[in-house]
Amino acid sequence: MDSANDVAAQVITVVVADDQTIVREGLTTVLSLLPDIEVVGEACDGAEAVELVHRLAPDVVLMDLRMPILDGVAATAAISADHPGTAVLVLTTYADDESIAGALRAGARGYLTKDAGRREIATAIRSVAGGQATFAAEVGQRLVAALSPPDVVAPAVAELGLSARELDVLTLMAKGRNNSEIAEELFIGVSTVKSHINSLFAKLHVRDRPQAIAHAHRLGLS
Repeated sequence: MDSANDVAAQVITVVVADDQTIVREGLTTVLSLLPDIEVVGEACDGAEAVELVHRLAPDVVLMDLRMPILDGVAATAAISADHPGTAVLVLTTYADDESIAGALRAGARGYLTKDAGRREIATAIRSVAGGQATFAAEVGQRLVAALSPPDVVAPAVAELGLSARELDVLTLMAKGRNNSEIAEELFIGVSTVKSHINSLFAKLHVRDRPQAIAHAHRLGLS
C-alpha cells in the first residue's frame, strides 16, 4: 500500500495549452501513456490556461506561444507571478530570438520546439517539474543573443579557471542534460553535479542555468 502511495505522490500533473485541437489532443494522448505524468486539463487559449492553473494548480503547463485571447508569453507571465509553484514549459513552432527571450523573461522554465519527440517532451516535463531549466538544442544557440551582452567577448576556457570536471558538466548542460542525466553520464552523484554547477556559476559570473548555457555556446561547447 505504501508503494502505491509513493507512486501516486510522484505523478506530475500537467495542463496542455494549445489552440490547435489536433495538437492538444495528440499531446494529451501521448502523455497519458506515461505512468508518472497525468494531464489534468486542456486549454485552447492563454486565458483558459491561466484559469485552469488557478483552479487545478498543476505541476507543469505545456504552453504554446501563439494563441488567441491571451498569448503564451502573457499567460506565462501571469502564471509565474500568481502561481510560482507551477512550471511553464513552452512547446512551440517558433525558435526566433524574440519568442525565446519573451518566454524566458515571462518566467518559462523550459523551451522546446514542436520538432521534439515524445521522449524529449517527457524528459523536459520531468526536468522543469523538478526545478531545472531545459532547452531544445537549437534554442541553445539563440540564448547567446537573447541572454548575453552583445559586447562581451568570451575568454578562452583556460582563462576561466574551470576544472576538467566543471568543463564536462558545463558541456552537458549546453547539450540540454538535466542534473540527473549529467550525474549518470559522468558517474557521479547529483549532489556533486550541483556543487560543480555552483562553482562554475561563480567562475563564469552568472546567476542561473540559461546564462551559463549562453557562455557554453560562446565557447563552442555545444
